[in-house]
Amino acid sequence: MLLRIIAILFPLFAIVAVGFVVGRRKRPDLTQANQLNMDVFVPALVFAALASKPFRPENDIPLLLATLVLVVGSGLAGWALARVLGIAPKTLVPPVMFNNCGNLGLPLAVLAFGEQALAPAVVMFMVSNLMHFSFGAWLLDHNVRLVTLWKVPSVLATFAGLAVGMSGQTVWPPLLTAIRMLGEISIPLMLFALGVRLSDSRITAIGLGVLGAVARPVIGMAIAAALLVVMDFPPQQQALVLTFGALPPAVLNYIFAERYHQEPDKVASMVLIGNLAAVVFLPIALAFVLP
Repeated sequence: MLLRIIAILFPLFAIVAVGFVVGRRKRPDLTQANQLNMDVFVPALVFAALASKPFRPENDIPLLLATLVLVVGSGLAGWALARVLGIAPKTLVPPVMFNNCGNLGLPLAVLAFGEQALAPAVVMFMVSNLMHFSFGAWLLDHNVRLVTLWKVPSVLATFAGLAVGMSGQTVWPPLLTAIRMLGEISIPLMLFALGVRLSDSRITAIGLGVLGAVARPVIGMAIAAALLVVMDFPPQQQALVLTFGALPPAVLNYIFAERYHQEPDKVASMVLIGNLAAVVFLPIALAFVLP
């Protein structure tokens, strides 16, 4: 079991490590690459994953609801923790609420559970992403215009993919193959970019960083375990729900904190230590879900 977990996680952390080393030595500017990833490659991945499978509400809506409960429940727990400890909720809540379900979650789902797990993992990613770009942005700045959410390419790709899946129509196979090939660029690029981004981060608040790094997966796995007791999921979705709960804070939390001037150094510490701590928490989650 240990060797199997290592085999699943090693490619992920190896690519992140390469990005970290390159980031330290070369200081590459990935602004354009990251923009292309968010505007082209990730939307292609989302559309191809959703359009290649029929959307069946009886199968997918429970997973949507579970993801929503995980995100909202983690946020409420983070808010309570912030109030008890006297920490600014706007600093602690987002890293606890929004996990790294893109950079780490999508490749982890494929490596651990096979290509057939990509589509439900994308569904979970998009629920979290929609919440992050809407409520997450509003939490940091109440003047944010949520109407701009509908201009986000990955959001448009989500609705387009769901429309195709619900219609029962099929995309011309050569076109779908081309879109899927574009989407396959996104996962290694996200992992590499995560390493480069982490190389720029600085740990300025170790105590808070450790708190956020531990609270995110512990709260997430606790809520996921409760959901698995009260909701009936097929085995693959059970595994996805628990591993989703164990994921570390999203890098996007740092980007938002920087944009809205919400103690970005402290958030960076939580993101950096949290993603390093994933070496501990992801194997724990996989040990519970792997047959």
